[in-house]
Amino acid sequence: MIKLPLSALNIEEKIEKSLKGRDFLTLLDFTTEEITYLLHKAYVMKQEATKGNLPPALAGKTLGMIFEKHSTRTRISFEVGMIQLGGHAMFMNAKDLQIGRGESVYDTGHVLSEYLDGVMIRANSHEMVKELAKHTSVPVINGLTDLFHPCQAMADLLTMIECKGAIAGLKLAYVGDGNNVAHSLIIGAAHMGMHVAVATPAGYECNGEIVVKAKELASHNGGSIVETNDPIEAVIDADIVYTDVWTSMGQEDETEKRLQDFAGFQINDELIVHAKSDFVFLHCLPAHREEEVSASVIDGPNSFVFQQAGNRLHAQKAILAAVIE
Repeated sequence: MIKLPLSALNIEEKIEKSLKGRDFLTLLDFTTEEITYLLHKAYVMKQEATKGNLPPALAGKTLGMIFEKHSTRTRISFEVGMIQLGGHAMFMNAKDLQIGRGESVYDTGHVLSEYLDGVMIRANSHEMVKELAKHTSVPVINGLTDLFHPCQAMADLLTMIECKGAIAGLKLAYVGDGNNVAHSLIIGAAHMGMHVAVATPAGYECNGEIVVKAKELASHNGGSIVETNDPIEAVIDADIVYTDVWTSMGQEDETEKRLQDFAGFQINDELIVHAKSDFVFLHCLPAHREEEVSASVIDGPNSFVFQQAGNRLHAQKAILAAVIE
């Protein structure tokens, strides 16, 4: 059975009611109890799915999926998730919608609310997604923005729990760019009471306001968050080591500069000797082997990146079933 910091079952009814109709934009919008409940729900749904039990919890419901950015895991996992829940997912390229030709977010939100039971959007601007949610009467789920990637963090936490059991008090080392993945990861880890060390090159640190909020949350839950520009310092005695690409979508013109600035931040055999021998390696994918991570690590025995990718499906099914009415 999954080991969580509290008994989700004792508060199930209360939290189920609190989640219905809610937007899922950032993990900062949820209590630790609510995040724990969703992880418990994802774990149970995954176990049931392996037995062939796929209750049609969202039969007759339709999720609209808006994409401003390319996607593999987000599109497929949300679409399959809705199918397994008995519903339907509709792919919408933002360029093909009227919003791509200048229709206001206000009008778009109100129109989508007439047709859909939920909206998942993978977008550039977090502020735009917040505005869309404001003008949409059905739940809006953040599939990725420039600031946050909350669904990814939920899959990350589920994978950590599967690999390590209770994760409160464990050390998580994130090495790389202080980007949207890092932001949601430190918030999720803070909810779980983990000790997080974030190592980035100078000038690539996480958003300061987000770090302050994550530190407050971590402190409340018995965890901690520290920042450094030294990857070795971050990885020492780490239970989990995590990285992401050095150049994200939309930053391609910075590739050469980033390759130079991130030199020394590769997760490789020389760096991981400082982690615990049974460390778990995670990467949100896609990965660039021999850039942010060596093939020997990502394809090695401590790597759980494909289990992590698979858990996007189960974490998102839990979110969908929880928020869509």
